[in-house]
Amino acid sequence: MSNMDRLERIAAELPEAERVDIEQWGDHPTFRVRGKNFVFCDGEAQHLSLKLTREEAAAVVATDPDAEAAGYGLGRHGWIAVTLAPDADAERWQQVTEWVRTSYALVAPKKLARVVLEEDGTL
Repeated sequence: MSNMDRLERIAAELPEAERVDIEQWGDHPTFRVRGKNFVFCDGEAQHLSLKLTREEAAAVVATDPDAEAAGYGLGRHGWIAVTLAPDADAERWQQVTEWVRTSYALVAPKKLARVVLEEDGTL
């Protein structure tokens, strides 16, 4: 299964999440909830940008050699950029799943975010 297939499956489990390909960015996909981006990626989903809390983002950037603060000034708001190998193992995909769900919960309307946080047992 490709990285994009995996990422699409993760997003499909989130209420009202949708994939939107941006023509101006070479049709690079984004994943959104009610018009707000929670994941940016390249066409192969090998380079992802996601939003985390500032504290979690700092910890990930400090400990994960494949992560860095996202560009365009987004890093100061908790966005990270992650490189994801095509052969990433199950443990890495578990991390990515958690990050995607966190990113979604941070940008989604409170009612939708609550559904995900309750599923994850963080409420």
